[in-house]
Amino acid sequence: MGISAEDIKNLHPYEIRILHAIERLMRHSRWVAEDELRAAVHLSEPELKYRAGCLIEKDMIRSDSVPYKGYSLIFGGYDTLALLSLSAKKTVSALGSHIAVGKESEIYEALGFGIVILKFHKVGQRSFNTVKTTREYMDGGHCPWIFASAKSAKREYEALTALNGKINVPVPVDIDRHTIVMSHIDGINLNRAKLEEPEKTWNDIISQVKTAYQAGYIHGDLSEYNIMISGDKVWIIDWPQWMHPDHVNADQTLFHDVDTVAEHFRKKYRIEINSEDAVSFVKIP
Repeated sequence: MGISAEDIKNLHPYEIRILHAIERLMRHSRWVAEDELRAAVHLSEPELKYRAGCLIEKDMIRSDSVPYKGYSLIFGGYDTLALLSLSAKKTVSALGSHIAVGKESEIYEALGFGIVILKFHKVGQRSFNTVKTTREYMDGGHCPWIFASAKSAKREYEALTALNGKINVPVPVDIDRHTIVMSHIDGINLNRAKLEEPEKTWNDIISQVKTAYQAGYIHGDLSEYNIMISGDKVWIIDWPQWMHPDHVNADQTLFHDVDTVAEHFRKKYRIEINSEDAVSFVKIP
C-alpha cells in the first residue's frame, strides 16, 4: 500500500507521539515492549492500545506477542515521520504521484520549491542480511532495517552533494531519516531511450564516470537503469552503493560498472567498446 497523505494529515497527536517513541526505543531493541512504550508516551493502557490499533490499521506499526508483547515501526510509519519533519521544515508542502519502486527504494513526486522528487530508501527484510555483509556503511551490531535505510539515504546524499556541479546528478535539496528530497529530472532511463547518436552518449557517460572517479566516487551499481537521458544531457542517478577508489574492491567494481553499460551499447547499438580501455581512460588523471 502506498503512502496516504490523508492518513498522515489526520493523525492524532498521541499517535505521532507513539511513532516517535517507537523509533527512539528501536535504537536499543527490534521490538519495543508494551510496558516500555507506555512509560515513554505517558498514556493509559486503554489509550495506548486504542491509538496503537489505529496506527496498525494505517500500516504504520505492527504488533507481536513473541517473544513479548511489543511494537515495531514498519515502512509506513517511518515514511510518515520523515514527511512530517520535511513538512515542518517547509521542504515539502504536498505529496504527489507514486512514480516508481525499486529493489530498495520508492519514488514519489512532491511539491516543494517547485516539483521535487522524494526518494524513500527501503532496505527491506529480504535484502537486509546481504546489505549488512556486503556494504561498508553497515558496521555490524544492532541495526534494524529502518536505520539501515537511513544510512543508505545518508550515503547517497553525501555522494549527490559532493558530485553536484561536477557531473550531472540530481540536486540534493534535503534529507530526513531514510528520505532524500532532490531535484526532478524530466527524462527517461537509458534502457528505454532510442539514441540518435549513441557514440556521443557513451562518451558523455564514460566522461562523467571518469570525473566522479577522480572526485573519489565509483557508482557501484551502474547500469542502463540508473542513467537518464533528458534532451541532450546524460544524468547518473542512484548512488547509495558508491565506493571510494582506494577500496579493496574498487577495481573490480569499476570494471563491472563500465562493462555493464558498455554491454548495453554493444548489444543495442552494435558499437565496439573495449571495457578495459574504457576503465584505463577513467583511471588516468
